[in-house]
Amino acid sequence: MIDILEHINAVQREVSRTGETVTVLMRRSYQADPAEVWDALTDPDRMKRWFMPVSGDLQVGGTFQLEGNAGGEILECEPPKRFKVTFGGPNSLLELRLLPGADASTELELEHSMSEAPAPGGAGALWVGPGWDGGLLGLGLYVTGELPADADPTEMANSAEVISYNEQSVRAWIEAIRASGTTTEEDLTSAAKVSMSQYAPDAEL
Repeated sequence: MIDILEHINAVQREVSRTGETVTVLMRRSYQADPAEVWDALTDPDRMKRWFMPVSGDLQVGGTFQLEGNAGGEILECEPPKRFKVTFGGPNSLLELRLLPGADASTELELEHSMSEAPAPGGAGALWVGPGWDGGLLGLGLYVTGELPADADPTEMANSAEVISYNEQSVRAWIEAIRASGTTTEEDLTSAAKVSMSQYAPDAEL
């Protein structure tokens, strides 16, 4: 059983806006050292265990493709500290940073900036934030050994338990966007309905 609220509350979520660029910033601590978390984030054989299969020329200047999802170019890489890639297009930049924490833990920061957000202002965060929440959940379960050896991330993503998690994620992002003051309440409500229909179709706002 997944402790949904524990995992939701483990993530700090921030939304900011500079001109037309919207940025999502997420922070979460993992009980594993940076080298272990880095390996789980970048080794294709491990990524498919908790996230999804990845292919490509996985080095700076190369490209990557997530199976059934986005791809992009690898812009920067400093193992085991950070990497930066385009994600789904040149105007969408994703950076992950790993910092050593207390007691052999790792502080992970995920920053996703979009200069052509799919919704007005900070409401665009609802298109990507809940998806990244799902990724951070999978990584957390993986590095603590809670994922069975035969776990299928796709099946997990469609489970009732994870869909309940998605619902709470969307609600958490609504509050983060509202607190940021980066969009109107009308645009936030409209984007929230679309996001909820994608991530938790049976839930009501």
